[in-house]
Amino acid sequence: MAQLLVRNLEDGVKARLRVLAAEHGRSMEEEVRAILRDAVARPAEPIGGLGTELAALFKGGGLQANEELPEMPGQILQPWNFGDC
Repeated sequence: MAQLLVRNLEDGVKARLRVLAAEHGRSMEEEVRAILRDAVARPAEPIGGLGTELAALFKGGGLQANEELPEMPGQILQPWNFGDC
């Protein structure tokens, strides 16, 4: 097994690691190992651009191609007031 020494770690980071380790019921050393394992396990970058990621997230929802919007009788449309933003 390899070893890693981290120098100049901020006191606040170390304190937060201690709290996280206690919350998860493990030592600080095991907490750091878990954090590092998780960090290298996920992909470094999204597979596609933002539009691709959003399309995949909402795939299958909403209207289908050539589907008309349903009518909403009795609904009064109000213009957006950008002054409230």
